[in-house]
Amino acid sequence: MTRPLDWIRDAAAAREDAGLVRRLSVTKSADAVDLAGNDYLGLRHHPAVVAGAVAAAETYGTGAGASRLVTGTLDIHEELEAALVALTGAPSALVLSSGYTANLAALTTLADAGTLVVSDEHAHASLIDGCRLSRAAVSVARHNDLEHVAELLSRRDTPRAVVVAESIYSVLGDAAPVEDLVALTQEAGALLVIDEAHALGVIGPGGGGLVARGGLFDAEHVVVTSTLSKSLAAQGGVVLAHPDVREHLVNTARPFIYDTGLAPASAGAALAALGVLRDHPELPARLHANATRLAEALGVDAPEGAVMSVEMAGPHETVEAVDAARAHGVRIGAFRPPSTPDGSSRLRLTAHADHSAHDLDRACAVLAALLPARV
Repeated sequence: MTRPLDWIRDAAAAREDAGLVRRLSVTKSADAVDLAGNDYLGLRHHPAVVAGAVAAAETYGTGAGASRLVTGTLDIHEELEAALVALTGAPSALVLSSGYTANLAALTTLADAGTLVVSDEHAHASLIDGCRLSRAAVSVARHNDLEHVAELLSRRDTPRAVVVAESIYSVLGDAAPVEDLVALTQEAGALLVIDEAHALGVIGPGGGGLVARGGLFDAEHVVVTSTLSKSLAAQGGVVLAHPDVREHLVNTARPFIYDTGLAPASAGAALAALGVLRDHPELPARLHANATRLAEALGVDAPEGAVMSVEMAGPHETVEAVDAARAHGVRIGAFRPPSTPDGSSRLRLTAHADHSAHDLDRACAVLAALLPARV
C-alpha cells in the first residue's frame, strides 16, 4: 500500500534527476549586479516611488479592504487608471491585483465554449491558464508565424475567435509582429489579446509599449494586458481596452469581481513610477543602451526590449552557469522546461536602466569567463 505523499516524493526525485528542481533563495547581497530581475527602469528603490507607496498606505491604509465592486475602489485606483491611459493612449484601463489575474480576467471573459483561441506557442503561463479556464477550443500557433495564425483562424467553426500573443516574449525576448497581427485579426473578425508586460515602460512613445508605438489602440478589437511589477516597480496588473471591454470585465471577470482590490501602496508606487518615467523620458533609452552592451558581450542580437536569451546544452548546465555567475556577484536567470515551451534550457538576462558602466564591465567580465564560446 502506498502512502499519500509517495507520488510527490517520486515526482521530486524525477525532477532532481532531470535538473528541473526549483528552489527559493533569499536575495541578500546589494553588491551583486542584477541581470535576472524585472526592475527594468531601476525604480524599485527610487525615493519618489517609495514615497508614493508610503503616502498611499498612510492615506488609504494597508489594504483596499474589499473587492472593487464592494468598497475596494479607491481614488488612487482611478488616478492610476487615468495615468495608464495617458501613457499608452488606450481608451480605458482596469487595474487588477496582478498581471497574472489581468490575463486570467481578460481571457476568461473574452473567450468561452463558443470561441476559438489561437495562442502563440511561447505565450506566458498566465495566458495559457486563462485559455484553459475559458473553456474555449485552443489551437497553438507556431511562434510568430502569421501564416499559421491565419490558417488556424480560417478553419474555425465557432462564432468567435481570439488571438493571443505577447508583444515582447518573456523567455526569448523577441518581439511579436504586432501591427501585422492587428491587421490579420481585424480582417478575420477576431479579438487580439496582447500581453505587454515586457514592453510597458520600455518601448514606444514615453514607454507606452509596442501597441502604443504603432498607434493601434484605435482598433477596438485590440485588448492589451500588462503588469505593474516590472518597469513600474510595484505590483498589480491592468487591462487596457475599449470601454465596452472594460465594462464587460467589471461585470463578468471572476478574477476581478471576487478579488480584493489592488493594495494602495502598490497603486501609489506604480503611480509615482509613471511620474518618474514622465519626468525622465531618457530612462528607456538608457535601458536600451545597456541592453545593446550586454547583447554584444553575449554574442546575441540587441533585443527590442530588455530581455536576452542564451540557449544552453541542458538544464544541468544552465543551473551550473547561474550558480557560477552568482558566486562572482552577477545574478542571471535559469529558464528550463516547462518555462520554455520549446523544451530548451536557457539563460535569461535582463538589462536595467540603472546599471552603471562599472556594473556592465563587471558583468561582461564574468560572462566572458562563464560562456567563453559565446563571448
